[in-house]
Amino acid sequence: SRTPAARQRSYRSVMTTICDLPEDVLVELLSLLPAQDLICTCRLVSTQWRYVVDLTTLWKRKCQREGFYVQNLDRSISDWKTFYMLCNLKRNLIKNPCAEENFQHWKLDNNDGDKWKIEDMPGPHGREMPDPKVHKYFVTSYGPCFKSQLITLQKEGYWNQLMDEKRPEIVVKDWYAARFDCGCRYELRVRLLSEDYIVLDDFHPEPVVIEQWNDAMWREISHTFQNYPAGVRYIWFQHGGQDTQFWAGWYGIRVTNSSITIGPLTL
Repeated sequence: SRTPAARQRSYRSVMTTICDLPEDVLVELLSLLPAQDLICTCRLVSTQWRYVVDLTTLWKRKCQREGFYVQNLDRSISDWKTFYMLCNLKRNLIKNPCAEENFQHWKLDNNDGDKWKIEDMPGPHGREMPDPKVHKYFVTSYGPCFKSQLITLQKEGYWNQLMDEKRPEIVVKDWYAARFDCGCRYELRVRLLSEDYIVLDDFHPEPVVIEQWNDAMWREISHTFQNYPAGVRYIWFQHGGQDTQFWAGWYGIRVTNSSITIGPLTL
């Protein structure tokens, strides 16, 4: 019989390391890891691992695993790694969009008349929203009421190179409604800002004026920023308005369910 040392040498000769695995098995294994670990750690292990981490098939496999893969997108996606990153990061960047946390995260830029207020759906002379998950809204008064949020893209996971080279679509949405018995005015302004807060792109449609005795329906406004200049580091979102009949109380425009999401547009 062989000595323990001989047996150990024999085992060692048949043992394989993870680096000896076939490429397709390595892709399958590495696709289980978080993206940050793949890019910040695994790519540094060896030339072979760097090659595998950069493979389109690995990122496509991650998309399949996490439900981001759609068959008919196959030809339209040129960079599966970026596509995966954008899908993984995608969420509403506006905090407290539906007034569930009072005015937290909002800066009250103008707070005139009887000031901003929060009311429950459907509110006096109002209607429910199409989305049953939205239970509250912000409402303006007879003086100008505007509130804003400033989104720092790097804090939200969108690194500079991604924004400058890929320039993913930035989709802005907001919902507004009037009371049935009072006229009001609604305004929205969204700016893409540089590191030094220089305006690189701006969406500022004409104010919406709603007459008295209206249908009180909730309406959505939407805008997509595309092909904007490099250098976007912040997104500034502001909305609000007032009533047009100067009635004491809260007869002005109602807003809720605001959102800003960043690509990919295909989702």
